Amino acid sequence: KERAETLKRKVKGALIYPFVVFGVAVLILVFIMLKIVPAFRKIFEDFDTELPAMTELLITISNLVGSYWFLIPTIPLGVWLFVKLVCKFKAGRFGWDLFTIQVPIFGQLLEKNTMARTSRTLGTLVASGVPILEALNITRETSGNAVFERMYGKIYDSIREGESIAQPMKEFSKPKFNPVTVFFWFAFIGGPVGVLMYLMKLNSRVVDDLVINMVDVGEETGELDTMLYKIADNYDEEVTVLTESLVSLLEPLMIIILGGMVGFIVIALFLPLIDLIQTLSG
Repeated sequence: KERAETLKRKVKGALIYPFVVFGVAVLILVFIMLKIVPAFRKIFEDFDTELPAMTELLITISNLVGSYWFLIPTIPLGVWLFVKLVCKFKAGRFGWDLFTIQVPIFGQLLEKNTMARTSRTLGTLVASGVPILEALNITRETSGNAVFERMYGKIYDSIREGESIAQPMKEFSKPKFNPVTVFFWFAFIGGPVGVLMYLMKLNSRVVDDLVINMVDVGEETGELDTMLYKIADNYDEEVTVLTESLVSLLEPLMIIILGGMVGFIVIALFLPLIDLIQTLSG
């Protein structure tokens, strides 16, 4: 729990700067769309200037923002409420949790963090003398992710039938095709591109071969708790490195995104102005 809370504080602290910058940028862009672009549009209409495609697109966006500006704060709230509603259903929660651990950049962080936490929880319970079935049940209930809950539930059922941990962990660590996850990839990532990215990840497992082999060795040697601790330490280290890398990448990424937006607006507004000046000079 302490490790999880430390990671949360680190991630929240790293996200404060980009969220503040993004919020201010949104306000500035809305002001440009509501005040600056309409003024340029009136100039272009007065001189009957033929507009490039970029300028037409910018004016269209400005018109939409001017007509539906009140939807800007309600869209994120609506998305949040929609996700909460979907997660009320078992299939919806599984689809959302699968999407969150597969999404680019942050998904890998969530997956590794969950794997580290569940491995350490199971290792602690086994080392404390808790029966393996009860330990697996506690680990499943405290995993916080439906994909891992399913995997540990299947391992629980397999052990009750006399099997080991490693084989069902390998078999059930690969989630099956989920239509809810497809919807989230389509809606939040990029339409058909998102669906294609999901299909490319369809055969990926949440537990890699190294973990399965270490669990197998731990079972055979009677050192399962030691192996689980080693797995958790390894994933904790990977999570720390990945978090630091993401924090260092956030600032240049924000600069690139905001620079691209500003560059688009400047080019879209000045292209017809240059043509207008050349026409008047001629």
